[in-house]
Amino acid sequence: MKPENLEQLYVMQLRDLFSAETQLIDALPIMEAKATHPALKDAFRLHLDQTRTHRDRLDQIFQMLNKRPGGEKCQAMEGLIKEANHFIKESGTLFGTDAPAEVVDAGLIAQAQRVEHYEIAAYGTVASYAKTLGRTQEKNLLGKTLEEEKSVDQTLSSLAERLVNPAAVTP
Repeated sequence: MKPENLEQLYVMQLRDLFSAETQLIDALPIMEAKATHPALKDAFRLHLDQTRTHRDRLDQIFQMLNKRPGGEKCQAMEGLIKEANHFIKESGTLFGTDAPAEVVDAGLIAQAQRVEHYEIAAYGTVASYAKTLGRTQEKNLLGKTLEEEKSVDQTLSSLAERLVNPAAVTP
């Protein structure tokens, strides 16, 4: 569908986000399984729960709009997940041996933060559209998700800086 106005673009972007969250729900358990640091495993598990809530909020917005959430495939999330899966596969054969667990954890955080930064940008955009369109309730739901995405990014940064990256310097 070619958007002809902000309302149509808004719906298109929401569908893209719904697809992104759906893809992420499938990817996060793989990242959690590959992580070794307990705090990182916990962060991935918590984010999976939040991601389900984010998708539920989007579904709620689609009900308000009287629209279906399907119809878009988020190519960006597909690429980010493909890149994360490539890292996971390659970390098992880094220099002919398994990569040290600490290095894998640091790489998983890098991959997860790429996802978070994409989601922060996407939710910021649709929240702005909702505001412009006068959709206050939708804007508030999107803003709540945006703040949660920022919080996940901060948690990942903190884990990296305090625990994971220092351990990866000389595993």
